Amino acid sequence: MSPDDRYDVSGLTEAQFEPGSDGQVLKNLLGIKPSADMDVAEANALVEAVDRLVRSYDEKHSFTAKDICEFHRLWLGEIYAWAGEYRQVNVSKGDFPFAAAARVPALMAEFERDVLARCTPCNFTVRDEVVCALAETHVELVLIHPFRDGNGRVARVLSTLMALQAGLPMLDFSTIANEKKDGYFAAVQAGLDRNYQPMEKIFSEVIERSVAES
Repeated sequence: MSPDDRYDVSGLTEAQFEPGSDGQVLKNLLGIKPSADMDVAEANALVEAVDRLVRSYDEKHSFTAKDICEFHRLWLGEIYAWAGEYRQVNVSKGDFPFAAAARVPALMAEFERDVLARCTPCNFTVRDEVVCALAETHVELVLIHPFRDGNGRVARVLSTLMALQAGLPMLDFSTIANEKKDGYFAAVQAGLDRNYQPMEKIFSEVIERSVAES
């Protein structure tokens, strides 16, 4: 993870970084210090978690905040002690602050009652409705940023599971993580005004590419 991709954190103690990692790697259960090694460990664990999750939920499942915590725990539970738990620190990216840590439980409960209840199960028959559901849930979850780390990837897991409910293939988010990263973050920020159109455009492209590759 490059320095520009890292989050600024307030209220974080030095003990939450792995000793000997020069503040580059969060304190972890595996004692990993090099950031490149941690990237590999997280990526491998995510592949295994997604494989299990796609077999755990059917097309009739309405996702909950508890499910999202389970995604995070299943993925990172062998790496971080805090996996699956809401964050206790405030985080920001550049000058953009995510929701205050103290508000996360209430915001996630509201997210479940409103957005998840409306958008899942994602069994809409019209493609545009699927795109709208994916965009809104993704943006709102990332804005809450419920976990200390891994929020974007957890949001992509949720999007993938919802897409499968809609009869779509596994989603390919590779361009979001690479050349279109800035546009993706701008689309997340647009959600502060409940403007989901930029993210809808991104998901339309993701779906089109994923279908073509399937």
